[in-house]
Amino acid sequence: MAVSVRGLYFLLTLFLGSFFGSVFMLGPVLPLMLLSPAWYRWLTDRIVATWLTLPVALLEVVFGVKVVITGDGFVPGERSVIVMNHRTRLDWMFLWCCLLRYSYLRLEKICLKAALKAVPGFGWAMQVASFIFIQRRWEEDRSHMANMLRYFCNIREPLQLLLFPEGTDLTDNTRARSDDFAEKNRLPKYEYVLHPRTTGFTFIVNTLRQGDNLDAVHDITVAYPKNIPQTERHLVLGLFPREIHFDVRRYPISSLPPAGDSEALQAWCQERWAEKERRLRDFYAAEPRCFDTPEARVPPCKTELRVTLIKVASLLYWTCFIAASFVALWLYTPVRVYFLVAVLFYFAQQKLAGGVELMEMACYRYWFGDGGHLGSGSGSSSPGVREEAWNGVEKKKE
Repeated sequence: MAVSVRGLYFLLTLFLGSFFGSVFMLGPVLPLMLLSPAWYRWLTDRIVATWLTLPVALLEVVFGVKVVITGDGFVPGERSVIVMNHRTRLDWMFLWCCLLRYSYLRLEKICLKAALKAVPGFGWAMQVASFIFIQRRWEEDRSHMANMLRYFCNIREPLQLLLFPEGTDLTDNTRARSDDFAEKNRLPKYEYVLHPRTTGFTFIVNTLRQGDNLDAVHDITVAYPKNIPQTERHLVLGLFPREIHFDVRRYPISSLPPAGDSEALQAWCQERWAEKERRLRDFYAAEPRCFDTPEARVPPCKTELRVTLIKVASLLYWTCFIAASFVALWLYTPVRVYFLVAVLFYFAQQKLAGGVELMEMACYRYWFGDGGHLGSGSGSSSPGVREEAWNGVEKKKE
């Protein structure tokens, strides 16, 4: 299939926005982490949030993607863990269409593959935003995740942490691995979701609970009734989704199993995924395809007029910003020197320090010590037999 001009425009605009944004918007703020980590986090969250509106604007204004949200909605500003089925590699970006209306994009953090932090532009911005990068090997991830969660609890900044318990997107290969796991553990085979890995989920919920930094868990089911862009390649070919449906279920923390009961929490997560399978089966069997739930019962925190103005402003701002960045680099030698220094810094710090988010935590520890003393074992849960089997299936296939 031929490359699409629309697809190239979409990806190129996002890349240039994140690249120049990391250099010219986030770069000058980086020294602030040495003086005041709290002000640094407050400011960088808001700068990154301006970029998160850009994909939403491109998808909905330029490419006409329709977004439908049903279920419970959000209580704006609350601290939550968001769990969602991973239908495509792009779900995390499409979710911003929902969060722009029902929450605040500055609150969002994502658990995602560590390889993404090395991507120029995108990866740099995600490091500055303090996303949690994982290797998908629990022995290595547990300590890093505990440190990041402890940091979020200590700084008392509200966050909404997006987690994909399935660990990977739904494809024929990953469904086959999930079926192997189900067969070995006498579980039902799923068609529309993968069996979740519950160890990371229970660890995150228990740790945030112990740090008094969690109000609710949002269980979101995403579905694509018209067409499903599985990877970035589909976007390059111009295959954008016509509609994206989000069904939101909000569970107050008081409704979850008691704190520290990891086995009950694992079972709770598995029950949610069994419900997702049923809801998605009904969704794709319905005509027209839709979730059999009412429109969101919690009203959005922004009116559609305000959302439209935000999207238009985002398109205008980032178009002008990218053009101005090119002009400044062409005309001014000091800008070129700064640009080179900033780019070299991003590459060098990753080699030397491991990431901007690790530098930020080190600065916080220098100024304030270890705060709440939520040790790496806080709220931990030992992987059960099923979880070890799931991981074993993954390693064997790899």
